[in-house]
Amino acid sequence: MNPEDTQTGLQKNSKVKSVVVISTAMLTFITFWKAAAIVLCDFGSSAFYAGGIAYNAFGPAFPWYILGVSFFSGLLLMMYLESCSMFTRSGVFPVVSAGLGEKAAQLAASALLFDMALTGPISGLSAGNYLIGLINSTLAIFKINFTLNPEMFSMIFAAAVVIYFWYQNVKGIADSSEKSAKIIKLSLIICGILFVWSGITLALRGTVTLPPLKPQLTQEAMGWVVNIPFMQKVGYIGVLIALGHSVLALSGLETLAQVFRELEYPKIQNLKKTALIIFVFAVVFTGGLTFLSYLIIGPKNLPQYSDNMLSGLAMSLTGPTILKLILQAAVVFAGGLMLCGAVNTSIIGANGTMNRIAESGILTDWFRKIHKKYGTTYHMINTICIAQLIVIFLSRGKVYLIGQAYAFGVLWSFVFEMVSIVILRFKNREQKREFMMPFNIKFDHFYIPVGAIFVGLVVVALAGINLITKKVATISGVSFGLVLYTIFYISSRLNAKKANIMFEEGPREKLNETQVPELSKALENLPYKENVLVTVKDANKLYHFEKVLADLKDTEVNIIVLYARPLENWNAGKNREAVSVDYKELFTQVILKAENFGRQVHPIMVSSNNFFTAAAQTAFAAKAEKIVMGVSGTHGANEQMEYMVMAWAAIPERYQITAEILWPGREVSFKF
Repeated sequence: MNPEDTQTGLQKNSKVKSVVVISTAMLTFITFWKAAAIVLCDFGSSAFYAGGIAYNAFGPAFPWYILGVSFFSGLLLMMYLESCSMFTRSGVFPVVSAGLGEKAAQLAASALLFDMALTGPISGLSAGNYLIGLINSTLAIFKINFTLNPEMFSMIFAAAVVIYFWYQNVKGIADSSEKSAKIIKLSLIICGILFVWSGITLALRGTVTLPPLKPQLTQEAMGWVVNIPFMQKVGYIGVLIALGHSVLALSGLETLAQVFRELEYPKIQNLKKTALIIFVFAVVFTGGLTFLSYLIIGPKNLPQYSDNMLSGLAMSLTGPTILKLILQAAVVFAGGLMLCGAVNTSIIGANGTMNRIAESGILTDWFRKIHKKYGTTYHMINTICIAQLIVIFLSRGKVYLIGQAYAFGVLWSFVFEMVSIVILRFKNREQKREFMMPFNIKFDHFYIPVGAIFVGLVVVALAGINLITKKVATISGVSFGLVLYTIFYISSRLNAKKANIMFEEGPREKLNETQVPELSKALENLPYKENVLVTVKDANKLYHFEKVLADLKDTEVNIIVLYARPLENWNAGKNREAVSVDYKELFTQVILKAENFGRQVHPIMVSSNNFFTAAAQTAFAAKAEKIVMGVSGTHGANEQMEYMVMAWAAIPERYQITAEILWPGREVSFKF
């Protein structure tokens, strides 16, 4: 950092006059396992209801199509890897905005938010169905002549789950991700028991009848094409229709892009691990258990378990009834937790999507308001949860009704995003990508994305066939999308002046500024013992900060970022306006760079008439091992180091510390 003043007349022992702790919606990061758990609570939870919805649409061939969609998720995950390697704040909106423009991005975001508005309700209602199924079957076994209304119970249960995760997300993603990780660990244990017991059951039965490949499409599943004669023949069109009714098993992938922002260092490597966990889980858990459900329950008994198929799997295994009932209870418990986790995931994903929209200036500042205590965009979270509660009560507890509307949003958001990724290969071919979708042909300066084009064509075909076969999805999805697009349009008009400023100057991070009485108060809740102090001043000169983020291998080190703001009455031979800094822009850039590296930072701002004194006092209060500065624009590095040594000498009870001055190609280090 450049010195505020190097004149000898400054008091070396002057105290900082005020201390401000800077907080925002992003200051903590999560492990790849927790990121995978967040996504899997939605993506993996579809195993509990996707098979039943697909069975009601096209009959006993459903296991093949659910398994096929699970394998296809691997290709989509690789597409998301490429998009995240281009945009740290990734997801539909920034990718589509870069590829197809802002209007297309608003349409894509509208479609995706429709999907997320349904993901929470369908997951919560499915969890309620599993729980009420267990309660009623237990009452029947013990010959208690009483049953609870499944739809009413499920509706109340789902609403309670949404309210619970509303509170958890207001508290922050790190808190909710811990719960998601515990849910997935328990689900893996139950999944293992189901696989082992299912294998024993099939071995004892001796014969296995595989499901048919040909779908038996109902008139409702055919939608508007039921009146088109040439499309009634079940060939390739029938396969596409069946896949279209199975594609709801892909819901939740967008959340991978949303949590990428919170993924810890090293970011892309951890994202690859996250994607691999999700793919294996999807194939084994969703595809494998759906297949086993058909093989063990059998086509004759499937109708009674269409709403809680894995419960039916548990009760159809070979063994004593009491043990099967215990396993069913375990399945219901794990499934209920995972489905409830999907509610959490939908809130996280929708919040991330709305944040990307708000950052472009489309939404007013009211949506971006940061919670004073938790640093979350709680107005967005409130809006999302209210929408989900409305859907729950409008559905009256009917899962299949929401299932008919489901997947419209996720498919059309896929269409916009996949097409944008292909376009960006040619439009932004110079942009750095740490991962590219495989199967490329190099031609001149281009990488022709053969693999990405194939994935895009498949998604377009599935979205097109769904558009004409799923009446409820098309009508409700288009209506919701147009309403939301209208809201975006009106909001952007109201926020036009602010949006133009953001377009010219770049987005500003929404910051909370909390004044504390002294430095020790600002530094008392740091998570780790070791501390490094990085001083910053110019938003365009953060090389030294980036170097610390890149070179610091130990993740259990607090990176304290200090900006020393000149005092209001500062007067030492210079015009104060000439050295004043837009600290909001400065901290916005600090936070963006921290996100890119996946490093947690702790920004603070102090007021002082001497930069070196402020840096020394802050380092001493934090017991930092190192002070890192950028090179001055007007003074030599040796002179900067001399002033830093003098400031440290004025500290009572000082200890040995290292100071570094970094600039491109050179550095000066001194231990004193």
